[in-house]
Amino acid sequence: MPFVYLHAIGFAFWMLFVEANPWPMLTLVVSLEAIFLSTFVMIGQNRQAAFQQAKADHDFVEQELELKTNTELTRAIHAMTTELHRRLVPETDSNVGPPAE
Repeated sequence: MPFVYLHAIGFAFWMLFVEANPWPMLTLVVSLEAIFLSTFVMIGQNRQAAFQQAKADHDFVEQELELKTNTELTRAIHAMTTELHRRLVPETDSNVGPPAE
């Protein structure tokens, strides 16, 4: 808002004290200012879009790394569980019949 107030005061001062017929020159100045401001807004939007794209790319890489790590951990847990099961649960011999009572 300070930008708007500063311009309102500047244009009022110009119309009242600087030019006898301020409209042609004032129209030119305001039009040029609008052109430059719209250009700056577009540059800012492009920079913001580039920043967001870089952040999205970084987040994607981080998520892929986390997924790979989780997959490796799941495989390791599965291998350890299988090994524990093999060591703790006695294997039944298929040649031996049911336990005698």
